[in-house]
Amino acid sequence: MIAAVGHADLTAGTLELVEAELRARLERLERLAEGAVGLVRAGAGLPLAFGRAVRAAGRKLTVWLPAQGSVPAVLPARDRPAAGELLVLAEHVRLLPFDPADRYACIGADERLVGSCRTVLAVWDGSPSDGRDATAHLVAYARARGIPVEVVWPAGAARQGRGAPKSPRGSRTPKKK
Repeated sequence: MIAAVGHADLTAGTLELVEAELRARLERLERLAEGAVGLVRAGAGLPLAFGRAVRAAGRKLTVWLPAQGSVPAVLPARDRPAAGELLVLAEHVRLLPFDPADRYACIGADERLVGSCRTVLAVWDGSPSDGRDATAHLVAYARARGIPVEVVWPAGAARQGRGAPKSPRGSRTPKKK
């Protein structure tokens, strides 16, 4: 499985850049990891861009939905339309018990997602984790478990309310000539 994690506050233009870069990476990885399935937790922004890229690259997609017991949990309003599209794109849907309104429960779900994969594509600008964003934590979590991480941060990428930082350290993003 190939999972995607990353910043939740990407600009609309960045999401387009990221989707194209993810598709290219998935097509390249197809030669290395034939038949590997894309795995993502349901939500707007990066999860939807990844889901679209997975299907455009000809791969199968598994989507994790939050659950309360054996019933899907209600997602935050901003995530509902994207989750609907992800369900249409998905080959498989798995219910995972966690509260989507609880930041720490979401981080725990992402840790489980990362831990179940053999490659992580991290849409990350290299910034440290803070009270709202746990991307750096998830990258460190994967690396500590020996799970390969490919950092995706295309030229021109930006987060809402922030500029476009330099490419993060440890990035495997090819430099443009």
